[in-house]
Amino acid sequence: MWALWWVWMAAALILGTLEVLVPGFIFLGFAIGAAVIGLMLLVGGPLTVLIAGSVAWMLVVFAAISVIAWILLRWLVGVRTGQVRIVERDINED
Repeated sequence: MWALWWVWMAAALILGTLEVLVPGFIFLGFAIGAAVIGLMLLVGGPLTVLIAGSVAWMLVVFAAISVIAWILLRWLVGVRTGQVRIVERDINED
């Protein structure tokens, strides 16, 4: 079941939907990792032979791609330097 491309694409869709419900770029990295694994299994190629043979290698590649995607997302869309919100007035003090 782990070597079926559509299982990984379904997982990517579920994780992407979960990211919309719980924002914060937590699940989006995992969704990108699952989508990349699904595309690799669909298209084929030399790396696909490595990951399709073992569930352990497939999960290692999935984890590595997910971490790289998460780091890139935080770098591209995350809080920039100097974008710290400073609260000067408390709304409960009136």
